[in-house]
Amino acid sequence: MLVASMLKAMLIMLVAMSAIPAGDAASKILTSDLGVAPTYVVWTRFLIGGLVILPFTWRAGLSVWRDWRVWFRAAFIGLGISCITRALQLAPLADVFGAFFIGPLVSFVLSVWLLKERANIIQAVLVLIGFFGVLFIVRPGFEASAGLGWALLAGCTYGAFLTVSRWLTGSVALGGLMITQMVGPVILVSPFVIGQFPEFTPQIAKLTLISGLGSMIGNVLMLFAYKMHEASKLAPFVYFQLISAAVLGWLIFGDWPDAWVIAGMTLIIVAGCTSAVLQSTRPIAARA
Repeated sequence: MLVASMLKAMLIMLVAMSAIPAGDAASKILTSDLGVAPTYVVWTRFLIGGLVILPFTWRAGLSVWRDWRVWFRAAFIGLGISCITRALQLAPLADVFGAFFIGPLVSFVLSVWLLKERANIIQAVLVLIGFFGVLFIVRPGFEASAGLGWALLAGCTYGAFLTVSRWLTGSVALGGLMITQMVGPVILVSPFVIGQFPEFTPQIAKLTLISGLGSMIGNVLMLFAYKMHEASKLAPFVYFQLISAAVLGWLIFGDWPDAWVIAGMTLIIVAGCTSAVLQSTRPIAARA
């Protein structure tokens, strides 16, 4: 039972971490190539996601909004997506992803510290190995720049978002988590999107849709995964987003991974799979 649960959560995370980079790629084209305002991209990503899931989550009702933590969580994801969208506009994709992936490490630390999820030294080492794999892939110079600054802020807020998501899963229904994750940022970002709408073309409309659907599908699937398993134990699988990004880069832009990238992917896969095997072969520790 534990093995099946862990494997199912792992597969869901892999699909989720493939959908999100697809949305980010569309966002980068919109902001960098077509000159669309990042605020518009952020707002429409959440708006599209909210409209898609509304028919399935309306039963969550208005009462869920009374929990201040859902607004806290919405602010984190809204700020995170705003920061990474801005970063993608200013800096190369590889550097942005390298800085952004401080997020899983932040989530791991916060989940153990604040949520009292149990983690041993092996889990900590595996998360660090995955992080080093990310550095192998991006090999960023990490020179001080506005783009990398935005990406680091995005990673930190994303790590906090992951932790708050886990915090809420025991008291807020999944439907409530889904709708507040999408609608909350729409409300919070709305004042800033006034006057930021581009002149619509078929290309902008298509990329806007891809950006919104990619983000929505990825984040909703991630919610299902965290509902099934502890955040600290699924943290290594978030690094699969880098593998998906590399594959998308090759398919879309013709960027074939070099030896350093392949080495980094190997570290990420080893860390993630080892974590899955170790956690699925023993009882899940209860949170204090």
